Amino acid sequence: MSYTFTFLDSLALRDLQVFLRRAGRVEDGSARVISTNGVLAVYVAIFYPVGLLDQAPTVLGLRTFAMTDTADFDAVVPVGSFIERLNRKESQIVDESAPVTVTLPLEVNTVSWAAISPPRGGWAPVSPTRSQLLADVAKSGIEEVAEAIPTGTGEQIVHRVRSEVWGRPIEGLEHVPAGGAFAALSLGFLGDEAAVQIFETGPWTRLTTDRGHVLIKRKAWTLSR
Repeated sequence: MSYTFTFLDSLALRDLQVFLRRAGRVEDGSARVISTNGVLAVYVAIFYPVGLLDQAPTVLGLRTFAMTDTADFDAVVPVGSFIERLNRKESQIVDESAPVTVTLPLEVNTVSWAAISPPRGGWAPVSPTRSQLLADVAKSGIEEVAEAIPTGTGEQIVHRVRSEVWGRPIEGLEHVPAGGAFAALSLGFLGDEAAVQIFETGPWTRLTTDRGHVLIKRKAWTLSR
């Protein structure tokens, strides 16, 4: 089944294009698209466990968009196909301020991380952190991963190295792994603002800026305070 949604204008469509292109450069997989009460929530996976014994955290990126319609659906679609749909729609735009209707590509049903649903409410604020700190942690981790993984390394070893680097807690931020900083930088969520807001609920932590959200499901052993 194909679903459609309508943005208020072409600016929202281009914002979504940029978000998905950034996500596709990190994890060229799928996006979970949820429409409810006139809001479109688009989730992408930056890092997630592979297999039952993998203790890596789940790290998701999230952007939300206002819509003119109130369609309700929850679909998982390929990022590449979604971007192609948006590109075609952009090429047809005549009036920049007019609403834009987009049809989702066909769904996929084999994405394990999409079954993990972050809560929509109950978030409690904790002490914020600095945008520059997250950027520094992400850049340091990128360099470490690049040095540790030679060209031609097998996928299993690549995942193990990434899991070790991005699962490492950020010093001074007890429940935020380095993967959260990597997601925020890679998705373009870190800007000139000095502070990044942090919220928690149960095993979840959320990093929030004016540009988007990073959602982190912590490993079981990090839940105690």
